[in-house]
Amino acid sequence: MPTPAPARKRRKEARPSELLAAALSLFVDKGYAATRLEDVATLAGVSKGTLYLYYANKEALFMAVIQEGIVPVLAENEEIAARHTGSSFALLEKLLEHWWSRIGCTAYAGIPKLMVAEARNFPEIAAYYYRNVIARGRALVGAALQRGMDSGEFRRLDIEQTIDVVIAPVLMLLIWDFSLGHFKDTSSDTNAYLAVHMDLMRQGLCVPRV
Repeated sequence: MPTPAPARKRRKEARPSELLAAALSLFVDKGYAATRLEDVATLAGVSKGTLYLYYANKEALFMAVIQEGIVPVLAENEEIAARHTGSSFALLEKLLEHWWSRIGCTAYAGIPKLMVAEARNFPEIAAYYYRNVIARGRALVGAALQRGMDSGEFRRLDIEQTIDVVIAPVLMLLIWDFSLGHFKDTSSDTNAYLAVHMDLMRQGLCVPRV
């Protein structure tokens, strides 16, 4: 008779990155309210006590997920904007492409839907997310728009309203994919969607060449 495989032992330690990966998976799948620290520890293969060595509570854990996973991408986009020397529309394209490759194509893409669903119930984490993600993202888009308007490349439009119009279709794509998207009769083509969005922006923002 073959010797049975030994039972899997609980790991004594885990790197913070493993804990954050487990937390992200559960936050996106179950939502903030339904995610328990016990479940995060179990998924990471550690004790709840080990998790508490790194994060005092669920709020601290969620903030760490944002700080370690999303905030660095915003910093990278800020660096891209600082180095950019081409057209302002090309800058908007670069910012979207980089953000989509680092966030939109990953599990972090589920965070915006979570925030929309849970913001009123958890105002502290909503405020943290707004300050560290939304405000910085809006500032990046706003600066690119202002740059284009100042150079004459873009039409003169209300900056704050235009930021909303630029961001809203991308935000809606993420929310749709993590909520009702699986009910759609045809599969989504993300690249085609984003290409249409950029084409509409080009036609709406850019001053026609005479």
